[in-house]
Amino acid sequence: MAAAGPTDTPKRLTRLSAEATAWLQALPLSLVFGFFFLLPLALVVMVSFWDYNDYEMIPAFSGRGYSDTFEGCLAELPNLCTILKTYAKTLKLCFLVWVLTLGIGFTVAYFLAFHVKSKTWQITLSLLCTIPFWTSNVIRMIAWIPLLGRNGLVNQGLAGMGVIDAPLEWLLFSEFAVVLALVHLFTFFMV
Repeated sequence: MAAAGPTDTPKRLTRLSAEATAWLQALPLSLVFGFFFLLPLALVVMVSFWDYNDYEMIPAFSGRGYSDTFEGCLAELPNLCTILKTYAKTLKLCFLVWVLTLGIGFTVAYFLAFHVKSKTWQITLSLLCTIPFWTSNVIRMIAWIPLLGRNGLVNQGLAGMGVIDAPLEWLLFSEFAVVLALVHLFTFFMV
């Protein structure tokens, strides 16, 4: 058996660079994200291009689904067809809700972070914001009906003060009510 000589150097473990370490730490979550979000999204896009008949989808590439969906839209130009109007209104409401929740959520978060000095009060006020989550989204949306309805508190209050003669119909079944309910539902997620 030969003895280790002075020229033999022990093998050292090489350290990974900080960048390689960061990539390796992000890898598991990236795989989960890819498997549970990107893969299903890609499958939905792929299936949307399949052909179809009256009762089944056929795995053959075809743009017929999109052409049938938007059929007649070009004939109605410069007016938008119903589908494009629906998309436009949806995107408009999404953007409006996002801007309002961002403004309200940022204001509340800024107040909690920089104006409330006591940690106890910060925690208490943050927990107070979570109270609406003790009920379901459906209940929270339906809870607006007694306030905004035809005989709701807002209409009764305005009629009692003499501001209006007849109930305001646009308070409940309108884009205003949709935006109000969605802002109420999603503001805490911005905080």
